[in-house]
Amino acid sequence: MNTKFGIFGGQYVPEILMYPLIELEKAYEKYRVDEDFIKEYKYYLKEYVGRKSPLYYAETLTKKLNGAKIYLKREDLNHTGAHKINNVIGQLLLAKRMGKTKVIAETGAGQHGVATATGAALFGMECTVFMGEEDIKRQKLNVFKMKLLGAKVQPVVSGTGTLKDATNEAIRAWVRLVEDTFYVIGSVVGPHPYPTMVRDFQRIIGDEAREQILEKENKLPNAVIACVGGGSNAAGIFYPFIEDKDVTLIGVEAGGEGINTGKHAAVLSEGANGKVGVLHGMKTYLLADDDGNIKPAFSISAGLDYPGTGPEHSYLHESGRAIYESVTDQEAVSAFRLLSETEGIIPALESSHAVAYAVKVVPKMNKDDIVVINVSGRGDKDVQTILDF
Repeated sequence: MNTKFGIFGGQYVPEILMYPLIELEKAYEKYRVDEDFIKEYKYYLKEYVGRKSPLYYAETLTKKLNGAKIYLKREDLNHTGAHKINNVIGQLLLAKRMGKTKVIAETGAGQHGVATATGAALFGMECTVFMGEEDIKRQKLNVFKMKLLGAKVQPVVSGTGTLKDATNEAIRAWVRLVEDTFYVIGSVVGPHPYPTMVRDFQRIIGDEAREQILEKENKLPNAVIACVGGGSNAAGIFYPFIEDKDVTLIGVEAGGEGINTGKHAAVLSEGANGKVGVLHGMKTYLLADDDGNIKPAFSISAGLDYPGTGPEHSYLHESGRAIYESVTDQEAVSAFRLLSETEGIIPALESSHAVAYAVKVVPKMNKDDIVVINVSGRGDKDVQTILDF
């Protein structure tokens, strides 16, 4: 298994973490092709998560934007309300086979935390979720859900109290607890093999979307659009389309108050000035100053409020296979309201970024063109943030 995507990825970790990473890679290499493991994973995706998720033709939004036909991949309809559960089920099944009895996780918007707490309850494992103090304030509903599911929510008060700081604390905890504890990383970030493993557990989104659009339209889409922070939902839906060169892959980053203001969370978009560096065990594009110090990220969306992106996204950016754009908080909030009003679907603020970019490009496309937008999660967790905006 490759440890890098081009120059990106790798394992930039303390020596004490090398053994558990090697142990994890060996286990994943074994079970990713194990028929019983795959059978059990698919069983829980179907019977517990509720897959397949629909690929829904958004007719009203299509008429409103008067351009390409818009399809929505409805990951918001999964159990726990987001794509995060696909990855969590896979990692927890792997943890069980490795003999681990406890799990830890980090979370920003809380969707990964809720998914991990849910999986831990299902499989009878002790669960601790690290969450920044600021995100705990922004995502009270998901904090309540995690506690209801039996997880301990460990507040992180360092730094800006957001996802980066929660990840730092989760890694520190893993160093201490590695003997009996599995670290469930929620995105395509961190040291190898996490970016590859999480992408593989999320590729079910793209596998289904590709099959479904061929059934409905007898052709592939012109573009696939997904939001990108760490980028797990985007990596999942992009991957099965990588070899389809006529399909444009578009990742949408959080432009916050505007790329030019410096208050954003974009690293790959034009004008973002992301720099290649090392964070959380991986080499990737980051928000950093000239000395390599990490700069704070800023976004209305807690799930995109991360000062870097997954190494595979950095590779897709440099290779030109995917393009990355940004939208502002204001544009994301407008898209949140637009999808709610036109289709009766309240999207997560993260997903609203993808919808917001579609609002810009769809009217410029031909009416026989097709766009697939990944609605990675539902937005009930974000209602208070919208009310306060």
